Amino acid sequence: MDIFMEAMGLAFRLALPILLVAMLIGLTIAILQAATQVHEQTLTFAPKAITIALALLIAGPWMTSEIIDFMSYIFDKVANTPIR
Repeated sequence: MDIFMEAMGLAFRLALPILLVAMLIGLTIAILQAATQVHEQTLTFAPKAITIALALLIAGPWMTSEIIDFMSYIFDKVANTPIR
């Protein structure tokens, strides 16, 4: 159960920065579209894709280190668990 809780927390921590970037860009573009009366679907896709790619490039090393730390935690937990 501990590993499951840690995995859920890790998934939340890893997804949060990317989701926040996507939400902020989406909200900004929605406000601009409402103000200019331009409702083009491709207008929202390109900026979101670019900013999410940039966020992944910036946060990628941190995400990788978090996953490596979690895997080390799992291996330590499994290695130190007594066999019944």
